[in-house]
Amino acid sequence: MPPRGPQGGDPRGPQGGDRRGPQGGDPRGPQGGDRRGPQGDYPRRPQGDYPRGPQGDPQRRPAPRPGDTGAQSNMPMDDSTRRVMGSLSEAVAQRGQRPGGRPGDPSRPGDPNRPGAGSRPATGSQRAVGPGQRVGGPPNRPPNGRRGTGGGGGDGRGPAWLRNFKWKYVRRAAYVFFALLIIIPSTVFLVAYNTVSVPRPGDLKNSQTATVLAADNTTVISKIVPPQGNRTDVTIDQIPPHVRNAVIAAEDRSFYTNPGFSVGGFARAFRDNLLGKESAGGGSTITQQYVKNAMVGNEHSLTRKMHELVISAKMARSWSKDDILVAYLNTIPFGRGSFGIDAAAHVYFNKKVQDLTVEEGAMLAATIQQPYGLDPEHNLKGAQERWNYVLDGMVSMGNLPSADRAKMQYPEVRSSADVDNEPGSGTGPEGHIKTQVMNELSAAGITDTQISTLGLQITTTIDPQAQQAALDAVHKYSDGEREDNRYAVVSIDPKTGGVKAYYGGENGVGLDYANSPEQTGSTAKVWGLATNLELGKPLSEMYDSSTVNDHGIQITNVEGEGCGTCTIAQALKMSLNTSFIRMEMAMQPANSGAQKIADMAHKLGIPETIPGMEGKTLQNADGGVNDGVVLGEYTVRPIDIASTYATIANSGMYHAVHFVQKVVAADGQVLLDRGTPTGEQRVSAAVADNVIDAMRPIAGWSNHHDLAGGRPSGAKTGTTQYGTGGDAGADQDAWMIGFTPSLATAVWIGHDTPAPLKTASGGPMYGSQLPSDIWKATMDGALKGTPVEQFPKPAAIAGQAGVPSWSTPYTPPATQNPLVPQFVPSMVPGPPGPFGLPGVPQVTMVPNPAWTPAPAPDPNQPSGPAPGQPMATTDPAAPGAAPGGNPAAGTPPGNRNGR
Repeated sequence: MPPRGPQGGDPRGPQGGDRRGPQGGDPRGPQGGDRRGPQGDYPRRPQGDYPRGPQGDPQRRPAPRPGDTGAQSNMPMDDSTRRVMGSLSEAVAQRGQRPGGRPGDPSRPGDPNRPGAGSRPATGSQRAVGPGQRVGGPPNRPPNGRRGTGGGGGDGRGPAWLRNFKWKYVRRAAYVFFALLIIIPSTVFLVAYNTVSVPRPGDLKNSQTATVLAADNTTVISKIVPPQGNRTDVTIDQIPPHVRNAVIAAEDRSFYTNPGFSVGGFARAFRDNLLGKESAGGGSTITQQYVKNAMVGNEHSLTRKMHELVISAKMARSWSKDDILVAYLNTIPFGRGSFGIDAAAHVYFNKKVQDLTVEEGAMLAATIQQPYGLDPEHNLKGAQERWNYVLDGMVSMGNLPSADRAKMQYPEVRSSADVDNEPGSGTGPEGHIKTQVMNELSAAGITDTQISTLGLQITTTIDPQAQQAALDAVHKYSDGEREDNRYAVVSIDPKTGGVKAYYGGENGVGLDYANSPEQTGSTAKVWGLATNLELGKPLSEMYDSSTVNDHGIQITNVEGEGCGTCTIAQALKMSLNTSFIRMEMAMQPANSGAQKIADMAHKLGIPETIPGMEGKTLQNADGGVNDGVVLGEYTVRPIDIASTYATIANSGMYHAVHFVQKVVAADGQVLLDRGTPTGEQRVSAAVADNVIDAMRPIAGWSNHHDLAGGRPSGAKTGTTQYGTGGDAGADQDAWMIGFTPSLATAVWIGHDTPAPLKTASGGPMYGSQLPSDIWKATMDGALKGTPVEQFPKPAAIAGQAGVPSWSTPYTPPATQNPLVPQFVPSMVPGPPGPFGLPGVPQVTMVPNPAWTPAPAPDPNQPSGPAPGQPMATTDPAAPGAAPGGNPAAGTPPGNRNGR
């Protein structure tokens, strides 16, 4: 037993009891604060143990009692109690001497912080103790039963920072993380799943290529490719099974069994987005890829990925797998500007999807992963490796026998250059037709969205035979000519207004010359003639062809040609400028002729305005019209003047010019169908048919450009003069415009900018030369194999039907009795009237060596009306009408028709 204190009790101090405060309470002071000793132990009361409450429990923090002086406790302690306490003290002291004691524990040996470290006091000895310490007993316990924390936590519970750590915050953070990771996403997914709307199969309108077809509804003229690329939708039945299997082997081998989305793919996307990787996304199923391409886009974000996941999951439950697969194959990019499997089949193999082989289908499936990176034209090795992966996948899935797989070779692929240059690409002459079609669709109210999404089949009025004839004619006759020459050809059906052939230049994305305003030259004289006929002046009306002078400007005829005084029909055939100026000046009321001719041109088909041109057509900025309108001073487009000639060819019945006949969407919806257009009678048939009669001999007159097989035609040539100076006699534009009852064609040749127009030999070019060559070749080619049509006989105007059988006044024989009264047909005198022709320079008069005067008329065959003979002869079939269409006598055959 360890020695006791002087009182024979527990050696706890002078009083043998626990050292408490003066009031017997906790020694933490009035505020209850922790007051630990140097070793981290709580100080003990000097008077015995902690006081007990009424029930025997320790009173942890007793309230101060009045008069409490902190004396030794009066609690009695018998001998047995002292023996028990002594035994406990001895046991604790012995335990404290075991090896391995903790540093700072006074009961353990080797602690330099306790008194007498390393040795035990001798029996009966008393070692010094500090205030609040007891000898040989267990370590002092802090109030409330808590153990001390000094010296590294000698109570065995770990470091103090660990015992004091606020674990509740860790638990709360774990709850938040769990909510963010699982509960909130799951809730959002369920809410989105129940609220998101998934369209039905076929409701989504993806961008598709619109196809421009010829009138036969088979020949492809061009394609209108949307900005998103070349695409044409097909049905699931049109895609061979081996092509479908190749795509599934390449992109989603569990396609027919998965729920439409990949959890692993979403997890990878989540990780990559958190890490900020640009490749975030990927690992998607076919359903997810379709949703991404068709609905939610390709943004790298968790929001987009979650949206994709929700729609994919819901789509997989509401769509059949075949519906998803065909929508996917009609949407995805395949490179080279193609979208969808059908467009890809054409771009890479020039085939329809139905005709693809297994090898070709696997090649296209291999391209899906990197549409441009795996193009065999640029990355053959990578394309072949991916192709092998696809085929091996088909074998492993049981869709391709291994024996067949072993024999397969990588297929041959078209070059991209062949694709870019193929017909219908829009870069050649057909590009101008496509532009006209686009403009017409817009005018008809068909929007760009409809054009880009409905897979339109656009049937045009273009006749493949006529179109090819125009192309062949230009290519044939332009070969060897000057490279700076530019050409335009437009053919129109007079009965419908439909454009049958259209050539605006070789560059389909460049300037369209068939749609560019040019001066018309003498082709405008036809409008003047129609105006004169409408005023009641027949083709037998005669005009002086001598020089006209107005305000110092002399108007002459090409190479000094003239007829003296002759019929207006003869003046048209010879293209006599002076006769038509006098005809215009004679129109009543005075000074109204120019305006009347402009009005006639508008009635026949010249539009009032032209896009890109300021003001109205065929007039000055101030609204006035110059007399030069009848000589082609003003500019119009080849397609417009062809329309005026088509109206004349159709006996004055006007049809609006158009390219588009019918528009049908891929689902069969008809957006436009012109049917049989209803015409408008703009001028009387009598006027138009008389104009036709006057035009009939001109093709043959113009260097023998009669149509093949004796087919009747009406035509007119024209040229415009270039500037002054050394090239004052050169021409700038050359025209030939003509028609049959079923086709009207206009041909123009000129330059990008005003310049002398010359032949390959350097001479001036006239409408009767190269333009007439192209016109005849186009007409003959377009009409080959069609019936020969006749023009209607013209009705009489002022008693004269058609071209009279004479062209000049009657000249009596030299032996005729001069006393016999002479009949002189009416004619318009030659004095010039007010005339202004800005922009049309003077043409100097040059004698025509080819011209020979007509021989003296035979008295039995007069060239004009005989004495007393009426102006109009009688046609047996039409009383009061005279036969027309006869060329005037005494004209130099084959003479070049100039302006």
